[in-house]
Amino acid sequence: MNADVVREVFFWGVGAIMVIAALRVVTTQNVVHAALYLVGTLMGAAALYVLLLAEFVAWAQVLIYVGAVVVLMLFGLMLTRAPIGKANYDNSQRPLAAVVAAVLFGVMSWILIDAFSGTELELAGENAPRTQDIGAVIFSSYVWPFEIVSVLLLAALIGAVMIARRDEPEADKEVGS
Repeated sequence: MNADVVREVFFWGVGAIMVIAALRVVTTQNVVHAALYLVGTLMGAAALYVLLLAEFVAWAQVLIYVGAVVVLMLFGLMLTRAPIGKANYDNSQRPLAAVVAAVLFGVMSWILIDAFSGTELELAGENAPRTQDIGAVIFSSYVWPFEIVSVLLLAALIGAVMIARRDEPEADKEVGS
């Protein structure tokens, strides 16, 4: 079997899984299930990065988005005692949201096809960036944005803990004193 055919089958298979998982993220009524479907979507994106021979970006996707953001979201749900079971988030704006999403998809697809039609990617060779080059750029030019994001995530986690502690019943506070 030709390697290009295998890549194309892999691409369309992962793409289909990502679309199904993304649809379940926005249609499920359980917040924890939505987070798990989000993990599936983000892992699919990492698989597509591997297909493009961008292993560093794929591992960054797994570590940062799947490993940190989703876990932080689940911890935030648990710490704030948010309703985790089935909830009814449906409203009358669903048809409008579907129309807006379809229009955005169409416009973005048209722009991408117009901008990149006929372009072929060189996945390997002398001009392909190496992980060492990416690391040098990240830790020289982009170190401050990464530090700011880490402080922001820490502040969000501390805020969730403080909100959860503030909601303790008065009876619990009297027993402790």
